[in-house]
Amino acid sequence: MAKPQNHGWTLASRPHGKPVKENFSFSELPVPSLEKDDLLLRTVYLSLDPYMRGRMSDAKSYAEPVKLGEVMVGGTVSRVVESRHADFKPGDWVLSAGGWQAYSVAPASAVRKLGNDLANPSWALGVLGMPGFTAYMGLLDIGEPQAGETLVVAAATGPVGATVGQVGKKKGCRVVGIAGGEEKCRHAVEVLGFDVCLDHYQSDLAEQLQKACPDGIDIYYENVGGKVFDAVMPLLNTKARIPVCGLVSGYSATDLPPGPDRLSLLMGDILKKRMRVQGFIIFDDYGHRYGEFLEVMEPWVEKGEIHYREHVVDGLQNAPDAFFAMLEGKNFGKTVVRVAQDDE
Repeated sequence: MAKPQNHGWTLASRPHGKPVKENFSFSELPVPSLEKDDLLLRTVYLSLDPYMRGRMSDAKSYAEPVKLGEVMVGGTVSRVVESRHADFKPGDWVLSAGGWQAYSVAPASAVRKLGNDLANPSWALGVLGMPGFTAYMGLLDIGEPQAGETLVVAAATGPVGATVGQVGKKKGCRVVGIAGGEEKCRHAVEVLGFDVCLDHYQSDLAEQLQKACPDGIDIYYENVGGKVFDAVMPLLNTKARIPVCGLVSGYSATDLPPGPDRLSLLMGDILKKRMRVQGFIIFDDYGHRYGEFLEVMEPWVEKGEIHYREHVVDGLQNAPDAFFAMLEGKNFGKTVVRVAQDDE
């Protein structure tokens, strides 16, 4: 069959500080020839996530950076166009890592079949994918929530934070969310079931958090850092647990934050309060438990026990602007780019 016309975004330059449109290049892209067991995939949905900012940098990290001129990385939900593997046929839905492009080629071993009767295929990029998995394992395996404890969740209406808070409620915790703006805070309480949600744009966040957590904080799920952690730190209880999956407030920083160095104070608290602070990379550390996660989360989602919200942007050409907005918290829910209409 004739190769499709492909197009997408490559990394043109490495950002200094906040990324800008000039760091990306939109162009026609080649489609590799299929080898044995390969699949040709048409991207329908592209996930945009904060970790991508780190992959734009060449600083040493847990994953190799995107090379200049390469397609930007990203999780995708795609349709199989052509298959060289017996277990896949054209039209199948798959979860893959096709990146910021309209078509990609992947070995069958690198994708996961999603089934063909899906009400919401894109949810495999959110509550039933990497963000939901991150929330579930970080909270339960590192946070170890117990009934009656206070759980504080930053970015409370994002795909990770929203799931953390709802699972925390299922475990009997008092859940305090922190989000950007009144609308998001209202959603966290009225839809997600949080006990309280505080607006981090308010100048008295620290005072509000102290009032919202009269018994201190037993678990703080960290994915933001910055001023939110500044407000949390004095309230952490003895034997508090802090799962760390991200620090989005500092991803574009070029210098250390102003003010005194408080690292010694934090280290002293970790010692005196015997706190657990543990970072994790979800598929590196917990990839072997993904099936376990789905067995629990899929029924919760199907029954409406876990609520989920998407922020859908149409058109691959709009991916950079959607990415910038997501890094600044201007999205409301999981950011997904609808690259193409599903015409199967």
